[in-house]
Amino acid sequence: MSKPVAIDLENFDKLVVNAKTPVLVDFWAPWCGPCRSFAPVYDKVSDDHEDIVFAKVNTEDEQEIAAHFQIRSIPTLMIFREQTIIFAQPGALPEGSFRQLLEKAQELDMAEVRRQIEAQQREQA
Repeated sequence: MSKPVAIDLENFDKLVVNAKTPVLVDFWAPWCGPCRSFAPVYDKVSDDHEDIVFAKVNTEDEQEIAAHFQIRSIPTLMIFREQTIIFAQPGALPEGSFRQLLEKAQELDMAEVRRQIEAQQREQA
């Protein structure tokens, strides 16, 4: 059983940026009602995915991380894979949608994702 890991400035690079496995980050705050409602779903789904790191960033305590990722609404979910953000969206998800999101994230062809990012960067240059 894997429980979500608390992320702070000290462990962010090691646990999120340089992770060898996909990392799902839940940006939340203790005063946030939707965050508290989503937490049991997040914990339950984490039990079924040993191959994904489930992490939580308390935006009250880790304002620098929240500012870096321009978190404007919580909860916000972000998925990192191979040092790339492949999903970022505010709002809690129902359990079924959350599970589907994780399946799709794991199925992504990261070589294709990198090609698309490089193409976008060339267009913007």
